[in-house]
Amino acid sequence: MVQMGYERYCTEIVAQTDLLRASVGGADPAAPVPTCPGWNLGRLLRHLGGAHRWAAEVVETRATGPVPDDPVNDVPERADEDPGELDAYLAEGAARLAGALRAAGPAARVWTPVPGKSEDSPLFWARRMTHETAVHRADATWAAGGEFTVAEDLAVDALDEWMEFGTLPEVFEAAPGLRRLLGGGRRLHFLATDTAAETDAQWLAGLSGERLAWSRGRGRGRGRDRGRGPAATVVRGPLTGLLLTVYGRGRHGSGRDVEVGGDTELFTAWQEGTGFWLHE
Repeated sequence: MVQMGYERYCTEIVAQTDLLRASVGGADPAAPVPTCPGWNLGRLLRHLGGAHRWAAEVVETRATGPVPDDPVNDVPERADEDPGELDAYLAEGAARLAGALRAAGPAARVWTPVPGKSEDSPLFWARRMTHETAVHRADATWAAGGEFTVAEDLAVDALDEWMEFGTLPEVFEAAPGLRRLLGGGRRLHFLATDTAAETDAQWLAGLSGERLAWSRGRGRGRGRDRGRGPAATVVRGPLTGLLLTVYGRGRHGSGRDVEVGGDTELFTAWQEGTGFWLHE
């Protein structure tokens, strides 16, 4: 359920990076990142710049198999980072990725970490890197002492992406603990409290079938989870807060305003299990 157009994703990768660069201007690269324990700001920024370059290489080469992700996951912490060098690294990486995506177009075929999906194309990378950049912008903004906000439609699409990834058969089979969540007809209901009614910013995660399922919009019949009855867990708060909460950043920014009611242990298990793909 992709909500934003391909060109919009390409634009947002650069726009979110530019917002991040502005938010950390003058910040100490050695500052700790509270949402990425053990990391400092410089390491976070190199991780993001490396992710942009990694995705760009996949798209540029029309890779048909995995590409080494050392620039993403093997990022050393440097004692004396040059803020100007970091800024240029971020800008160049985002521009390279956006350029590669535009040159390839959404119809090209490239490797993705979830083979077999219809999104085995640059569209997958355009969407994934948009939300990767936005969430790491939150991390960097807080490390620099600022406040994070994000456009409503981008936050909705990011939550859709999380729900989609969390119900992939590959994630279900690989993630420890997801299978034990099933049964009993339980559901989780996520509700944004600060959006217009037409935004339809609520999600249902269903645990009653053989695999996890989800839908957006209570009772609207979309997606794959169309159960009825009260949810075992209700997560409600500002839209940005919902996004931060499912990404494990609920103690920061507007995530502090999110309430988790009902079976809170179920939410924790669901959040950790459906987030397994982030660590692969």
